[in-house]
Amino acid sequence: MARALLAGGDVVLVRPLRPADTAEVLALHTRLTRQDTYFRFFGAPSGLEKLAAGIAADPGPGHYAVGCYSRGELVGVANYEVLADSADAEVALVVDAKMRTQGVATLLMEHLVSHARKTGLRRFLAEVLAENAKVLNVFKDLGLSFEATIGGPERDVVMTLDEDSAYLDAVLKRDSIADAASLAHLFKPSSIAVIGAGRRPGSVGHAVLANLASSGYRGPVEVVNPHARAILGVPCVPSVAALSRTPELAVVCLPAAAAAAAVEECGRRGVRAVVVISSGLTGTEHGDRVRAAVREYGLRLVGPNCLGVLSTDPACPFDLTFLAAGVKPGNIGVVTQSGGVGIALAESLGDLGLGMSTLVSTGDKYDVSGNDLLMWWTADLRTELVVLYLESFGNPRKFGRLARGLARTRPVLAVRSGSGDTAQRAAASHTAAAATPAVTRDALFEQAGVIAVDTVAELVDVIAGLSWQLLPGGRRVAVVSNAGGAGVLAADACEREGLVMAELSEETRNRLAKVLPAEAAVRNPVDTTAAVPPAVFADALRAVLADDGVDAIIAATVPTAVGDPGTSLAGVLPPEYKTVFAVRPGQRARVAPLVPGSGVTACYDDPAAAAAVLARLVRYEEWLNRPEAGDPAAPPADPDALRAFAAGREGWLPPADAVELLRLAGIPMVETHYVEAGDSMAAAAADLGSPVVLKADADGLLHKTAGGGVLLDVHGADRILEAFRTLRSRFGSALRGVTVQPMAEPGRELLVGVRSDPVFGPLVVFGVGGVDTDLIADHAARLAPLTGADADLLLDGLRASKTLWGSGKLDRAAVRELLLNVSRLAELVPELAELDLNPVRVRSDGCVALDVRARLERLTAPDPFLRGLRD
Repeated sequence: MARALLAGGDVVLVRPLRPADTAEVLALHTRLTRQDTYFRFFGAPSGLEKLAAGIAADPGPGHYAVGCYSRGELVGVANYEVLADSADAEVALVVDAKMRTQGVATLLMEHLVSHARKTGLRRFLAEVLAENAKVLNVFKDLGLSFEATIGGPERDVVMTLDEDSAYLDAVLKRDSIADAASLAHLFKPSSIAVIGAGRRPGSVGHAVLANLASSGYRGPVEVVNPHARAILGVPCVPSVAALSRTPELAVVCLPAAAAAAAVEECGRRGVRAVVVISSGLTGTEHGDRVRAAVREYGLRLVGPNCLGVLSTDPACPFDLTFLAAGVKPGNIGVVTQSGGVGIALAESLGDLGLGMSTLVSTGDKYDVSGNDLLMWWTADLRTELVVLYLESFGNPRKFGRLARGLARTRPVLAVRSGSGDTAQRAAASHTAAAATPAVTRDALFEQAGVIAVDTVAELVDVIAGLSWQLLPGGRRVAVVSNAGGAGVLAADACEREGLVMAELSEETRNRLAKVLPAEAAVRNPVDTTAAVPPAVFADALRAVLADDGVDAIIAATVPTAVGDPGTSLAGVLPPEYKTVFAVRPGQRARVAPLVPGSGVTACYDDPAAAAAVLARLVRYEEWLNRPEAGDPAAPPADPDALRAFAAGREGWLPPADAVELLRLAGIPMVETHYVEAGDSMAAAAADLGSPVVLKADADGLLHKTAGGGVLLDVHGADRILEAFRTLRSRFGSALRGVTVQPMAEPGRELLVGVRSDPVFGPLVVFGVGGVDTDLIADHAARLAPLTGADADLLLDGLRASKTLWGSGKLDRAAVRELLLNVSRLAELVPELAELDLNPVRVRSDGCVALDVRARLERLTAPDPFLRGLRD
């Protein structure tokens, strides 16, 4: 069961149909128009009662049906019937004539597609009259691979159910359109009611009303307060039912019990959106009542326990927050779960003279979430910079796709929260120990192009840098300073941040030598000396700006008795040239505009802050220039066999089964024999060549080498039998069996693994492997599915990457292919909860896994891309 949005923004309920729904299904078919009946049945229908009973039958392996309910009435039905002994199903749908053009049919088809994929179906088939253009267009526009016969009165339609990017993009586009339509009730309300505004100036409700009154909102406003006739000149009524009109938006500022009742009243009255500032609802029956009202009445709701909502859109400005001061109109959109972060950010941006387009405090996030705002801002061209403070992710995979699309057109910033997650010490694999929640979240941000920071202060630093300067064209940075110490600090900070100190050309050094004193340093960092007047410092800055080998500049200045070079910077910086940040050690503000009231550039109080901002902007620019797609891994030879092998299995796979999983996935594994602890090794030893390695498979043994579970370079059948007996003696009843493999050729040992999160999906981990795995802890991670660009970033994301690939002696291409194949395995087998390939031995001519552990578990996660609102 899911709440979902139609194209026009109305909220409907979509759920599987059951036998109890037969009468409603029959009623829907009975009230079809003559033309709809003809299109559905190709003539006069017969046996509608039997048809309705079949559609509403319990879901099973061969049948599935979903219905769409609007305000409690069934307005659409879609179902499929699986054809005998095949992966094909025939699909049919019916929509009430009064709901046509609102996207009901498309929404129902998306639910059928999602369910069919989970059950292993590959194709939908349909027979449609050629003149039934509306249904043909529904099928064609879904985004699936579509084919239809041509000629004759009927069209045989085939839709392939492969989950590709085109289909997901089409679903998200429809979702964004519908979401924006529903949020228009929140951001462009024609009328507003403030429920619970008090006469006392110190109350939250009074503050919200005062802010609304001073925000310039031009629509009608009423207050619900049974104890007053007017507050701040706004008329009051005793209840929601007594309002002179149905408000499009209501804000609730009442104690928990009264707030729940107010939301219910709003639903009954037909209010479209509600902001609940009230706290104390979550975890109580009052919170449950609010959630139930949201579902029953199709409300869009912000909160509860939030700061409120504001918009500075000139067409409909309003402020429904209890901020202490008004917000300047601007181009920054903010969504925050924390009201305190919203207050701090509003004050900091105000100090910089920057303004907001929208501010939404989601609080306990019963309905409207960060994903909703990403969809709204995608269409809102006033918002040119997006800021997120999210303490939790309801649907991170959808977030990643939305944020990635938005970040292609404007910067998206996020404050990381919960970064204190430590490695899972008791994890049953090296991959699990590396894949902490913080690592997973950071991988999501990196792949989506989100600029992540750790504090609100850092956030403001980056906002200032983005607001007044271009993105840098590269990593090559020059430092120009009239204080040698500040210049050295800036250069050190740049190198710590991974930036490159630019090599100034001979021409630039000559120009600098002509204008600067003889004792000046004309190499990077440039030290003009403290004795130069502002005009000379400006000439030096111009010379460095003209150097083609410089992408960005940090200009650090201090005032002296000779003058203040910082005053000359504004005249040097053209509006469209290279990125230049100013640094003024000792200034009172951490960051400020170089010229008050002017957006020339940001001026920081410390070189490290400027370098940190510059590095983040460089990484964002590099992300923008990266190809969106890459060369994906080729599918395994028999993906159906791979899926069938994994189906129904749970827990850690026995070693032989884990090896078979890799074989089916096309992942190279050293030749492996497995002997159970109670069996005889004699027959296997006689067939094995030499030398070999024996590895114990024992309860609780994760670090095989450190735990004495690996015996290397064993020669001959007698020694193999002796080694087998040694392991049985060493581990006793804990020994399940022994893996025997030929000794692999020498090479470098790496780790490749997968850890699947029920919310985030599979994470691919890459790092230094073997006995060094936990000691060095050098890992990188990306969320699946990986593109070729993602695989390259993993390969280059280790501290040891330059050492690994710099000599050219290791087969980078083979490891890259392995990463892509592991990602593909995680996609094809969503039951794969954990995979640990450690070590992977890399040579000059390939790579091979020497050890594998794999754990499967049953799926419980919902389809992250199926359209639906929070419940």
